[in-house]
Amino acid sequence: MMKFAFFFPGQGSQSVGMMQGFGDLAVIKDTFVEASDALGVDFWRMATEANEVLNLTTNTQPLMLAAGVATWRAWQAQGGAVPSLLAGHSLGEYTALVAAGVISYEAALPLVRFRAEVMQRAVGEGVGAMAAVLGLDDDAVRAACVEAAQGEVLEAVNLNSPGQVVIAGNKAAVERGIEVAKAKGAKRALLLPVSVPSHCALMKPAANELQDYLKDVSLAEGNVPVLHNADVAAYSNAEQVKDALVRQLYSPVRWVETVQAVHAAGISASAECGPGKVLAGLVKRTVAELPCIALINQEALAEAQAQFNQ
Repeated sequence: MMKFAFFFPGQGSQSVGMMQGFGDLAVIKDTFVEASDALGVDFWRMATEANEVLNLTTNTQPLMLAAGVATWRAWQAQGGAVPSLLAGHSLGEYTALVAAGVISYEAALPLVRFRAEVMQRAVGEGVGAMAAVLGLDDDAVRAACVEAAQGEVLEAVNLNSPGQVVIAGNKAAVERGIEVAKAKGAKRALLLPVSVPSHCALMKPAANELQDYLKDVSLAEGNVPVLHNADVAAYSNAEQVKDALVRQLYSPVRWVETVQAVHAAGISASAECGPGKVLAGLVKRTVAELPCIALINQEALAEAQAQFNQ
């Protein structure tokens, strides 16, 4: 059977109507209802009707978990084979751990909402920012961060694909970073519409709170390896997994290396398991020889199964 990997998207891939490609597939709606019952929020309505609360971090993180798990369950329900490797981008790492059987969906829902709350709380409104830098290599972006920091926090935090890096830190430092990156030859550098500067040192207080919360969360040994963002490694030991999740909050998402590691493991195909096509695009730009199908509807599920179940 073909060796393939699944990638799970994070924040930024949510949109109203994002699950409509699955029609009235019961497993999709049921997974959202489970999330709504657990957290007291109508996530199905959030995913299907125009609203202002979809992009609030404390809603988006559990919503994206529900969407990724729903897609995974639809894949399983229709007889999809088991991937050889899993990885998730930022919040998507939690979805990957649920799919691997490391953490239960029931436990993951309040965990990711808590993660969102402590991230939001760690940095006051207007204090932090994130920006996308396009058309500069990673080292040039890091150099721009050093130059523009001026005693504040400014780091390259999402190494998404060659020539696409996200920076984060104090807002004024990020704004300086945009100008320095442009001066160094970036094709574009622009602020992102986010309220939390994820994956930089400003998240250390949130990481400490997450570490305390995780002490009471029980993890199992998974049935599929999950590559973690912080160090592009898979762990079977529960304490190592928890440590990787804590470090992930203030460490860069090493996505380019993750995709390269998946390909180097002899994997010849992949799928993005969740809404949108963000990761499929990043995979294509990083390793052209690793095709990635975005499982955004039933047709895509069927296409992937025809390929992967050989």
